[in-house]
Amino acid sequence: MWTSDNRARYDRRALRYPSDLTDEEWSHIEPLIPPARRGGRKREVEIREVVNGVMYVLSTGCGWQYLPNDLPPKSTVHDYFARWDCDGTLRKIHDRLYAECREQAGRETSPSAGVIDSQSVKRAEKGGPSLIRIAMTRGRKSRGRRGISWSIRWAC
Repeated sequence: MWTSDNRARYDRRALRYPSDLTDEEWSHIEPLIPPARRGGRKREVEIREVVNGVMYVLSTGCGWQYLPNDLPPKSTVHDYFARWDCDGTLRKIHDRLYAECREQAGRETSPSAGVIDSQSVKRAEKGGPSLIRIAMTRGRKSRGRRGISWSIRWAC
């Protein structure tokens, strides 16, 4: 429920962008971010700014190329996003935050019941149109020399 205490807690006007993480939010996510890889150059980018960049794209719905200049470069933010998607970091963050929210609400960590729409079940049993469309669509070919599909290039 929105109370005067809650409104102050969730006020984002002091942040650079409304999508930026507060210190409290960052404290939940920071332990789940994998450390820099061993060997090679040291990590030069501030990881919190990378997460802020990912959150900016996800909250605004803009393309990667429209990231503001005061966030890390679009290629850096996208590369970290793709890497975290492949190695399961994003899933770990989601699962941890989901469990914490349920505990905070006084519920069990995992739900004990679910609701399934009968129409969704019928569609899944028959292999609905969206499943067919995905299976029948060819991957786009790159026009570069390699001829590698973009979906293959970014695969885990």
